[in-house]
Parts: sequence; structure tokens; C-alpha cells
Amino acid sequence: MMGMDKWGVVKAFTLGSLLEVAVPKPGNVNRYRDFEDLTLYHFLFAHTAVIDVLFEAAHRGELIREGKLQPEEAKLGELIKKAVENSKKAQNSNPNFGIITLAIPLTMALGWANNIELAREKVKLLISASNPYDSIEFYKAIRTANPKGVKKGVKYDVYDDSSFDELIRDKINLKKLAEISSERELIFKEWLTGYQLSYSTFYRLKELSFAFSLEEATIKVFLELLSNNLDTLIIRKAGIKEAKLVQKKAKECLDGKLSLEEFDKFLREKRDLRNPGSLADIMAISLSLLILSDYSLNL
Repeated sequence: MMGMDKWGVVKAFTLGSLLEVAVPKPGNVNRYRDFEDLTLYHFLFAHTAVIDVLFEAAHRGELIREGKLQPEEAKLGELIKKAVENSKKAQNSNPNFGIITLAIPLTMALGWANNIELAREKVKLLISASNPYDSIEFYKAIRTANPKGVKKGVKYDVYDDSSFDELIRDKINLKKLAEISSERELIFKEWLTGYQLSYSTFYRLKELSFAFSLEEATIKVFLELLSNNLDTLIIRKAGIKEAKLVQKKAKECLDGKLSLEEFDKFLREKRDLRNPGSLADIMAISLSLLILSDYSLNL
């Protein structure tokens, strides 16, 4: 397995994100298809704009391993905010907020653990060790990215400045924030479970990559993901009914009752409302782990 040097982690997480958008997965932006306001180029600019922050995250993980930094001092929120700002400066859309939010804690955990498997426990420790100031920085990152479907008028409202004081008063760190929102958002569930879905997807990808090309394996695994999970981005944008319909159609596609082309067409019928973006973020992390596990290209 590839040595866990910082650059190894950074290269894997950059390439994994680029592969995720390149592969022609149904319903997503890919090398053949764009949305009106989101193109392949947005992703290319966004993913390469965060390389320095991924490096900083892996470096801080290394410092924790060497005892030169405490997990409480990791400043996860600050790094997520910095990555989002870099992304926004490079292009004018929001192609990678979810990936950043998953990748920064995990790259830090990999730097700390120096091992793919052990990173799962370390990432949970990092989320637990965060403080309310991380949550405030994270809120600022959300405001910059401005993802679709974020609810307003709720407790700890992202867009209400008074929430900052409330986060400090109620001692809401990233773990507590995730516990409050894990039902609504797949990313938070990953934070709490040590990236359970990302890792199980990575194992499945690894298994299929021996028998299939990278593209075939990725598309097959993505269909399995869609048929076994509801996409929280679809729920936020279009409602639970649409998300369940997408899940049903994905199963039909896996069972051969619907062609990949028909499924893709169905997903694009309502422009980007049925775009399975949360599960695409999981794919990006899983592909990154695949690259990190010493995968070399199989066409």
C-alpha cells in the first residue's frame, strides 16, 4: 500500500475528486454532460484550488501524530472555510462544498493515523475534539458556498448572525452540529460513523476494479449506492418523494429493467432537481481512498 506521505494523500484526494466528475455517472455533471449553471470546468477549477488546504490538513494530522499539535488545536472549521474560499475564488459556483467537508477531516485523520483503516477512528476523534469556534468557521464556509436547500429559520440558523453566540453558549462543536443534522445531511452521518458509507463504497470499488474498468466499476457502484440510499441533496431540493423515486429507478436500472441512458434522461428531466449530489460526494471520497490504496489505472 502506498506510503502515507502528505503528498500521497493530497494526490489521491485530488485525483479521486477529478475522477468522480469525469466518469459519466447518471444524473451528474460528467465529461459528456453539463448543467446550465454547473459544468465540468467548474469542478476542475474548484478541485485544484483546494490542493494547498488538503496539504495543510494532512500536515496538521502528521503534527498530531508526532505530538506537536493536539487534536483540539486542529482547527477543522478554519480549514474547511479556507478551502471553500479558495474554491469560490477560482470559479463562481458550488461544485465541491460536500467533498471539501468530507475530505478535510479525513485527510487530516490519514496524516494522523498513517493508515487507511485506522483513519476511521481518528476522524471521529477529530470531530469530537472540535470546538464551537470550528462550528462558527464551518457556518461561514456554508455561507460562502451557499449550497441549495439549506433551511432558514431553524435553531442555529446558518444565515442568522445570532447563531454564532448560540453555538458558543450551547457548546455546539462539529460533533454536536452533526448529531443535530445527521438525518438531514449525509455528510454529517459520515462524520459520526467514521465514514461508514464512504469506506463500504471504497471496498466495493476495490473489489469490482479487479474485474471491471475504472469507469464500469464506478458506474456500477454508483447505481448500487443510489438504489440503497436516499440522496439528501435531492431531499433538500425536491423533497423525499423525488428521492424515493430516484432510488426506485436506480434499482430498476441495476435490475436491467431500465437502460443507463433512460435512467440518466429521467434524472435530468427536471434540470438539476434530481441530481444525486450527496452520493456523488461519497463517490469522490471512495475513489480517493481507492487511489490511496495503490490502485493504478485499468481501462
